Amino acid sequence: MTPADLSRCVVSAVRRAVEDGELGGIVPARVVVERTRPGGVGEYATPVAFQIAKGAGLRPAQVAEVLARRLGGVAGIERVEITGAGFLNFSLTSVSAARLVRDVRPLAVVEVPDPPSGEPREPRERFVRAAVARIEAAQGVGPGPEFPIAPVARRDGDVLARYGADAVAWAVLTTPARETPEFSDTLLVQGEGNELFRVRYARARAHALVRNAEQLGFRPEIGDDVDAPALLRVLADHPLVLEAAAHHRAPERLARHLVELADALLDFQYRVLPQGDEKPSAAHRARLALAEAAGTVLAGGLALLGIDAPTRL
Repeated sequence: MTPADLSRCVVSAVRRAVEDGELGGIVPARVVVERTRPGGVGEYATPVAFQIAKGAGLRPAQVAEVLARRLGGVAGIERVEITGAGFLNFSLTSVSAARLVRDVRPLAVVEVPDPPSGEPREPRERFVRAAVARIEAAQGVGPGPEFPIAPVARRDGDVLARYGADAVAWAVLTTPARETPEFSDTLLVQGEGNELFRVRYARARAHALVRNAEQLGFRPEIGDDVDAPALLRVLADHPLVLEAAAHHRAPERLARHLVELADALLDFQYRVLPQGDEKPSAAHRARLALAEAAGTVLAGGLALLGIDAPTRL
């Protein structure tokens, strides 16, 4: 079971519980499932019990108990635990690399809508509202009410002139809307200390790997012969990150995820192509498919943020 499957599975469990009379209220169209924080219980968690408790006329813990009983025997869910006042925590069985690559590819190719029209805004507000609108549209979520955005601490013209639109967009989109972004010359450095550079470089490296493989006479081919737990874990979380970014109207969640994905891909890249006299094998083709999928996700994520994703750096 993938994390995206888990979200749909929880919605289904709520629906069945309502239909069977165990719970009352309205079945939510979507349920936010997120990876647990370090030191937390299980791999993923959802506060859905708090979301529906009032309509059900029960305490969140009681709702969680109903859902835990229904979800405990579902294939792909290894363990369900209740923590706090009613959080549901899950541990999942592993999912195949081939299944993951197949599932994540369609999500990575996004149709980027035009940003909302209206009165001219200062650059930070314009970048944030446009990114939120793109993420919401990609997730099929309608636009919500406006929300407060802290202004930049210096004149906008000076910031844009010094750093350029993409670097300024990255700086403001990695900062929560209620906090004030900071700008430094790191934004201009093409090196490991610049997160935007790492994300763009990883996307370019994925493209280069496919190009180099073609020169060696082989192409990506989806398969399970891939030992890349870190990269697989981050890719598996991509659908959940998009849902959470839309739900919380928080593009910084997507930006942080892209950095984590880029770092995992950059660590993995050296194992993709054959070394020395080694001949291309099914394992190389499967690794290449995984790297290609990760690069596509990076490009799609940058597009949602309104930032260019070059294939060569």
